[in-house]
Amino acid sequence: MAKRVSHDRIEQIRRQVRSFPTGPGLYFMKDADEKVLYIGKAKNLRSRAGSYFQPGVNLAENRGPWIVEMIAKTAAVEYIQTGSEVDAILQEARLIKDIHPPYNSDLKDAKTFPYLEITTRQEFPAAYITRNPQDSRNTLFGPFTNVGDLRAVIVVLQKIYRFRTCTLDIRGDDKKRRFFRPCILYNIRQCTAPCADQVSMKAYRAQIKDLIRFLRSKRSTVVKDIKRKMEEASGRLDFEAAAMYRDRIRLIETIDKRGAVDRDVQPEVFAADPSEALVKLQALLESDQPIRIIEGFDIAHLAGAEMVGSMVQFIDGRPFKDGYRRYKIKSVKGIDDYACLQEIVTRRYKHALAGQELWPDLVLIDGGIGQLHAVEEAFGRMDAPLPRLASIAKKEEIVFIHGRKNSLKLPAHSPVRKLLQYVRDEAHRFAQHYHHLLRSKRIADR
Repeated sequence: MAKRVSHDRIEQIRRQVRSFPTGPGLYFMKDADEKVLYIGKAKNLRSRAGSYFQPGVNLAENRGPWIVEMIAKTAAVEYIQTGSEVDAILQEARLIKDIHPPYNSDLKDAKTFPYLEITTRQEFPAAYITRNPQDSRNTLFGPFTNVGDLRAVIVVLQKIYRFRTCTLDIRGDDKKRRFFRPCILYNIRQCTAPCADQVSMKAYRAQIKDLIRFLRSKRSTVVKDIKRKMEEASGRLDFEAAAMYRDRIRLIETIDKRGAVDRDVQPEVFAADPSEALVKLQALLESDQPIRIIEGFDIAHLAGAEMVGSMVQFIDGRPFKDGYRRYKIKSVKGIDDYACLQEIVTRRYKHALAGQELWPDLVLIDGGIGQLHAVEEAFGRMDAPLPRLASIAKKEEIVFIHGRKNSLKLPAHSPVRKLLQYVRDEAHRFAQHYHHLLRSKRIADR
């Protein structure tokens, strides 16, 4: 009978997968409780997802025993169709980091995708490949999915735009530049050597402006010129040169294999050192003990109707992903942020009251004074000791602290403000992230 049930389940999944599109996207293996077991990316969703359930396929031999174990637990397969393979790669990485499916062995660590950072705030900007951009006010492109191709295309672009990639601190008022010996990139015409005063600041910044315009455009003019050179080389039977130009075109086209800084957010990339923020936060809260554990809450209205709450946990100022939770709202009908906050706070801290989990040093709410009072009331109903509570409102970024009569508006450069914003924004992102996964691993039903 068990074999028959298993056969019927596999047949049902096969029928389900036959309806998948043939374009790129992500597929999700889920168990009977709708917990996400595995996330995979595909060029062809129907073909890739269906390959796990083909009759007669030997999964143990082809893919290993852990895949056999996963398929034995799989009750359904779902998908997201993406605009491109690049979108699938970036979304897969973000989701795996967020929900930690048990059968995904890769992408769970803190490794991030690289960016191309152009230091436009410098007098003589440079271009760098980095996984940790130094200044969010610089010009960023990415994240890119293939760092090898990115390194190669930088070499090609240097031949055209002759920008620097060195880390020298070059200042326009430094008279000693006239006596500086430039590196070999100047001699092979891949840099105009602002380090040695071989180019004016105005002319060099024009080069950088052209580079940025190229990266933001469709790049048709440059590609057309290289194609012309390739055809000329082929016409004179110089096939080696023609192949070189062909490879350059291919590399330039890889520039499009990137995400958008805002859309494909990697919040861990832009996090500053929290040490100073934590010390100042302790002083602001007048706490005798260091502020080590911060838990942030947010409410999201997903798909225009279904509501969820999120909780993110920061330890020593950095995200602790294993402490993240999503909550499907159970008791509240309609849209009522205050009641939803009260529900998820109650569900969260009944376990801490029972001694099953750690009590946070600060509870941070996304919202204003109304949201803060709602959470205060929830703790009162629980007859629980009140932790330090604060809320931070969007737009004006006003901070409300329990027990303080007046609100605070911290300076934009304040490390405390930046830390609170990071916690708040991460809670918001986590609540909003792919609403169709509401019933995945981290939905808390307890």
